[in-house]
Amino acid sequence: MLNTAGPAFLQALAARLPPDTLRPAEPRHLSEPRGKFAGIAAAVALPRNVDEVATILSACHAARVGVVPISGGTGLVSGQVMTSGALPLLLSTERMSAIRAVHAAENVVVAEAGAILADVQAAAVEAGRLFPLSLASEGTARIGGLLSTNAGGLNVLRYGTARDLCLGVEAVMADGRVLRGLRRLRKDNTGYDLRNLLIGAEGTLGIITAASLKLFTPPAHQATALLTVRDPEAALALLTLAQGHAPGMVDAFELISGQSLRFLAEVMPDLRLPVAEAEWLVLLELGLPAAMGGDAALEAVFAEGLEAGLLTDGLIAQSGQQREDFWALRESIPEANRRIGAIASHDISLPLSHVAAFILEAGEALRPFGARINCFGHLGDGNLHFNIFPPKGQTRDGFAAGPITRIVHDLVAAHEGSFSAEHGLGRLKVEELERYGDPVKLASMRAIKVALDPRGILNPGAVLRG
Repeated sequence: MLNTAGPAFLQALAARLPPDTLRPAEPRHLSEPRGKFAGIAAAVALPRNVDEVATILSACHAARVGVVPISGGTGLVSGQVMTSGALPLLLSTERMSAIRAVHAAENVVVAEAGAILADVQAAAVEAGRLFPLSLASEGTARIGGLLSTNAGGLNVLRYGTARDLCLGVEAVMADGRVLRGLRRLRKDNTGYDLRNLLIGAEGTLGIITAASLKLFTPPAHQATALLTVRDPEAALALLTLAQGHAPGMVDAFELISGQSLRFLAEVMPDLRLPVAEAEWLVLLELGLPAAMGGDAALEAVFAEGLEAGLLTDGLIAQSGQQREDFWALRESIPEANRRIGAIASHDISLPLSHVAAFILEAGEALRPFGARINCFGHLGDGNLHFNIFPPKGQTRDGFAAGPITRIVHDLVAAHEGSFSAEHGLGRLKVEELERYGDPVKLASMRAIKVALDPRGILNPGAVLRG
């Protein structure tokens, strides 16, 4: 049983910290992007360094006070928002935003948990390197939250998720002890991998305060195309073609549905759409070395795809502006979805060989609801955003999300997929984990939680039921 972070506790904690570390929580600390949940809190702590985080967690552990970590606040599954229970202390890493070091020769950057992703990317560019994690919220998302949710984004196909980009972490455990794991080694076989245990744990096993991250030599050329394809099955065949012509150099392979185009035209009429109509599109980007300059690889993919009947038309970006227009189309889809108003949104992943069948079967299963389906996402790594909307002219108020989500997630399970691809579990998907999770995995997760956080103070109710 957790205790409220009451006035006496806060006063005693404040005395151990520099002035202005504890503050009343602001509305931005108690909300999340979709506006579905309103958080509760006794106060927010804004530490400046790892020692202050250790002081805070040590005190909360001793007093059995819950701690809800906040990063950039861009999470979509209520991992950063606790809605009921004993009033917790929020812990924001926004003041811990330093880029501690860039080791260009090692291809490593060391960044604090509060560093904004765009700033890490910029530090890499300044050193002549690339930090490839890229997503729509990169101007506000912070490194600690990205690691804690094992964020994916646009370039997973080539570079992997946040987990794959991390070499080491510094973290504070539930009782205030500091894990000094901020190493820059590519090989370190010294027992259990606590770094990977903390990554993806959403702050339930420890609070990441800094990380050493992989950098890469940036491609000399980027070749980008927007291609009209016959259907998702043809899109996957096109991916195989692209990987054959440029092995290891496919940066992104995004699937865009015709419904996405219709939504964009409906609610964002000022957006310049390179393609006005199509039932399925692929946004393909290659990152090429100097020796493969130009668009020869893309032109070969286009020619073979056309001959094989996989695609019917396409555009290859001839300028930086045209490339930006292609990506603006893709990156505007979530905002268009928000303006339309979804009945139910699903962040799913599937084995590539199951994607086309799933899309067909899910469409048929949802036909009785009369709803519109917007299916788009990172097809190259099997991650789809499969979102359901009311018929045109109707609002979502007359529809229940629960039955729709159950159909979608049951089909995902039948196709050996995951109901949570890149957004994490938070508090929103705890029940889904219990429904679809492997029993041995769940038991092991609970045992690890008890071992590392015996009093259950870290992000109570997130990932595992409290």
